[in-house]
Amino acid sequence: MSQRQSQRGLVLVNTGDGRGKSTSAFGIILRMLGRKKKVVLIQFLKHEGGQWGEVRALKQLGLAPIKTGDGFTWTSRDLDETQARALHGWRKAQVIISSDEYDLVVLDEFTYLMDFGWLDADTVIDWLKAHKPQRQHLLITGRNAPPALIDYADTVSEMVKIKHAFDAGIKARAGIEF
Repeated sequence: MSQRQSQRGLVLVNTGDGRGKSTSAFGIILRMLGRKKKVVLIQFLKHEGGQWGEVRALKQLGLAPIKTGDGFTWTSRDLDETQARALHGWRKAQVIISSDEYDLVVLDEFTYLMDFGWLDADTVIDWLKAHKPQRQHLLITGRNAPPALIDYADTVSEMVKIKHAFDAGIKARAGIEF
């Protein structure tokens, strides 16, 4: 492997209907922070007031996630507002990515913007090809990653639900689910 290849930032995608897409991303964030790398986390659906366990821990480590959503789409009272906030988040992400300030940019729950038809996957990929700094790592999470994004990525992990406590009527638990 050439030095140029070993210096190239990777594009990683965590997708699938199983849990762990964002959780896996948080593990990579911890690794990067442990290596004194500069990281930014942009959460596209989670609202600003949410105090999930991972958000609290990241804040203790000096990383405050940028939240652009107004909650989960399935609980949204105004999908037009949810879409507008998500698209504003993408514009913000474009500025952050192209600034070349970060070693790792995490776009959490970003695939939903393409899945819902709010963004075109080919347009996103063309923009990334033209503007993502060569050295920068990019990690995208969310269900239903479009085939074009899967083709573009260097590494794709699919989380598959085999069994989930929620299906048996067990509610989400603090520290496990949030």
